[in-house]
Amino acid sequence: MGKAIFWISIFIGVLVITRILARKAAQRDADLKNPTAKTDQTTQQKSSISSPEKMVRCDHCGVHLPYSEATLTENNVWCSAEHARLGVKQRV
Repeated sequence: MGKAIFWISIFIGVLVITRILARKAAQRDADLKNPTAKTDQTTQQKSSISSPEKMVRCDHCGVHLPYSEATLTENNVWCSAEHARLGVKQRV
């Protein structure tokens, strides 16, 4: 029984190592075929990390959201068209 468990463990270990090596080889081949893809991803990650987006506050509900997702009308900022329609909410 002990020998069987030993050989099954060795077999599973070899399969795992083979799979890891095959995955690395496939990744290396993909990088060689398209070397610009990796640099494009790195550039996109750096640009998104290095330039945080300005956050604004909805004049109706007070939730903060990115400037690019806000609805802007005249001097007001809204999180949605519905809140723009409702107008400024009076806070107590």
